[in-house]
Amino acid sequence: MINFNGALRPEEDVRLAPSNRSFRFADGVFETIKFARGKIQFWEDHYFRLMSDMRILRMDIPLSWSPEYLEEEIRKTLEANALDHGAARVRFTVFRNGGGGYVPETREVSYLVECYPLLDEEYILPQAGKKMQLFQDHFKPSGLLSNLKSANAQVYTLAGIFARENGFDDCFLINEHKRLVESISSNIWLVNGKSIRTPKLPEGCVKGVLRTNLLKWLPKWGYEVEETEITPFELQKVDEVWLTNTIRGLEWVEQYRKKTYQNVEA
Repeated sequence: MINFNGALRPEEDVRLAPSNRSFRFADGVFETIKFARGKIQFWEDHYFRLMSDMRILRMDIPLSWSPEYLEEEIRKTLEANALDHGAARVRFTVFRNGGGGYVPETREVSYLVECYPLLDEEYILPQAGKKMQLFQDHFKPSGLLSNLKSANAQVYTLAGIFARENGFDDCFLINEHKRLVESISSNIWLVNGKSIRTPKLPEGCVKGVLRTNLLKWLPKWGYEVEETEITPFELQKVDEVWLTNTIRGLEWVEQYRKKTYQNVEA
């Protein structure tokens, strides 16, 4: 069951017009959220990021869209799919209404809530690390728009195809300055002992919810953390490379080119 503007209906009954602006112009944003143990994980962070992204894209935010209202819509969708007592992946998509060309007819929005089952309620560090390669066919632009969870996913899609065709688990993305940005679906962290570096937001990485929290937590756990510019060459000089997102938690890289990383916790 899909929640379309508050109405629950089967997926096959959800009909979007050919003029839909998310389809035509990628004029939309979304949040990917983990639900587990009866709780929407990091809900406040997801909510405020969604509101921020909508403001940046100059979308009207309905007065009714309080955190409590949107949380109830998510829970209603989970219950309709019998996922309110397990673990689930929730996608909350917002797109601008109406037609028009590059200049939209309106700033009003619609939303879709989808949910799918997950196997694990807890974040579990995988036993196997990922084999990675650098994706150089296209750049992810630096700048503010690249920090959004945008409906425009062409670079990620092409990197995913490249990884599959060449036998890799994931790829590192770079910006027009040929500096590291992120992986296909995760923020990246380069680790040397207790020193950790991650690309800063102006480099073009998504402002990940787990990234935001780790920047607060890691210093409390005894790590020195720096948001900075990082070149791909530096991947050869670190002890570990981490990948993080809110659905899978923390994953680790086992191999990049001829460099093999260890993870003693795995």
